[in-house]
Amino acid sequence: MNKQAPTFAIIVGEHSGDTLGAGLISELKKHYPNAKFVGIGGPKMLKQGFDSLFAMEELAVMGIVEVLGRLRRLLHIRKSIVNYFSEHKPDVFIGIDAPDFNLTVEQRLKTQGIKTVHYVSPSVWAWREKRIFKIDKATDMVLSLLPFEKEFYDRHNVACTFVGHPLADDIPMHSDKLAAREKLGLANDAKYLAIMPGSRGSELSILLPDFLATAKIIKRQHADLQLIAPVINDIREQQFKQIQQEHAPELDIKIITNDTQTVMASADCLLTASGTVTLEAALVKRPMVVAYKFNWLTAIIGRIMVKIKWFSLPNLLANKTLIPELLQEQVTPENLANHVEPLLYQDQSQLHDEFVAIHNVLKQNASEKAASAVMQLLK
Repeated sequence: MNKQAPTFAIIVGEHSGDTLGAGLISELKKHYPNAKFVGIGGPKMLKQGFDSLFAMEELAVMGIVEVLGRLRRLLHIRKSIVNYFSEHKPDVFIGIDAPDFNLTVEQRLKTQGIKTVHYVSPSVWAWREKRIFKIDKATDMVLSLLPFEKEFYDRHNVACTFVGHPLADDIPMHSDKLAAREKLGLANDAKYLAIMPGSRGSELSILLPDFLATAKIIKRQHADLQLIAPVINDIREQQFKQIQQEHAPELDIKIITNDTQTVMASADCLLTASGTVTLEAALVKRPMVVAYKFNWLTAIIGRIMVKIKWFSLPNLLANKTLIPELLQEQVTPENLANHVEPLLYQDQSQLHDEFVAIHNVLKQNASEKAASAVMQLLK
């Protein structure tokens, strides 16, 4: 190892991982300003000087059936990555999320004496619990974002450090609704519903038609309701507009690109896909209804294998039902509207207090703690 300029290999598979990776790189640079960072990363990591060998979007696939359709390409990328890092050995390899891809890479590199870290625990506490043994073989350290994950690893004597969640560090305890509306040019005195069907193209295709139909139902009773939607890039914006034109051309929706957190702060309620965004929404302290649909075969397999009461992060962290969750056949416009309407028009101060408690638990200077754990491995 070059103590002044170590090489950190990092692989992320989606935008939430890109945020974690960028935070980690920023902290590591404070200690190793000449370090090299290489692997697969997104735009935030690229801004930090990261060298990405493949486009991050190539790994952004969810669902068993969906992965099968891209399997040949994914296997090619994985083989190429393993070969590259076998030849150009990094001082440490850090797989951020994307466990089905990263754990195999980690295991193969660890056998070659390369230190390996997995940042963001796979949901072993929810399904396929025996993966804990593969994780133990593949990694020198797991960095967990959630406190109950650390407890699970401790029970199995697998090295794990709870670092908290970078979102809890970045998002203020109070997200000013009026300031967010002023930034986006929204009316101060209107009710706003944020329509958030996900960042992946497949999620928009599956969820957005139901979300639009939900908005139409609510607007029949509340004609003054305003609609706003965040999208992550121009490609998703065009897809959103095409789906809206087909299913609800009469709806007036203000679409905002690449400013999801401000959109959430400006809204009175969110209708959102599942994922990290639900945690972000809880930290912004906004009521939400969470929905998700899988390919039918993925859904059948998931119901057999998954063993948890909830699938959204706010409910899992609270260990109780804070927010409505609708899955698969439950995701109908009528069901969604029945859950969204009271969150828009009834007092939600108790829910706000629950979200504050979650925020306090997760606010741990995560990127700094993650970097510290990685540096301990190097030493």
